[in-house]
Amino acid sequence: MPNRVRLLVLLSLLTGGTVAPVALPAQQRPRCDSPEHRQFDFWIGEWTVTAAGKPAGHNLITLEEDGCVLHEHWTGAGGGTGQSFNFYDRQDGQWHQLWIDNAGQVLRLAGQYEQDEMRLAGESRGRDGVLIENRLTFSRNPDGSVRQLWVSRRPGQPEWTVVFDGLYVRR
Repeated sequence: MPNRVRLLVLLSLLTGGTVAPVALPAQQRPRCDSPEHRQFDFWIGEWTVTAAGKPAGHNLITLEEDGCVLHEHWTGAGGGTGQSFNFYDRQDGQWHQLWIDNAGQVLRLAGQYEQDEMRLAGESRGRDGVLIENRLTFSRNPDGSVRQLWVSRRPGQPEWTVVFDGLYVRR
């Protein structure tokens, strides 16, 4: 499936509606070259990922669709795989991430780049059907590595639980 078609299908899933391509001449098409569109570029690259000093996996983050989409290609050390599509929506002024893995886990997140961190949040359902709040923070370190911290909790619970605390080092 061509990347543009795949992106439209994923955007439709994310928005819960139908997304139809609009054909505009190249000079009239909106571009994804604003400073906001480049806020997450620090995550682009090929990475070795560790958690608590142990191998967690490999991640390839590519910039696609004329600079409009960061496409994540995850391969976990335990064999799991997943992909995410990350984009800045100029209409709502937020970043969005749609993640799906080979176990069918889906995350729909939205947020902002603030204080040198990409902060995304959203809700999902646990295997038991109970609602879970998720927060992901991507922080660029001075040495060029990136920390991804994913915490979650059930609504009403005061404590956040660390789901993943990974360190991305360029390959």
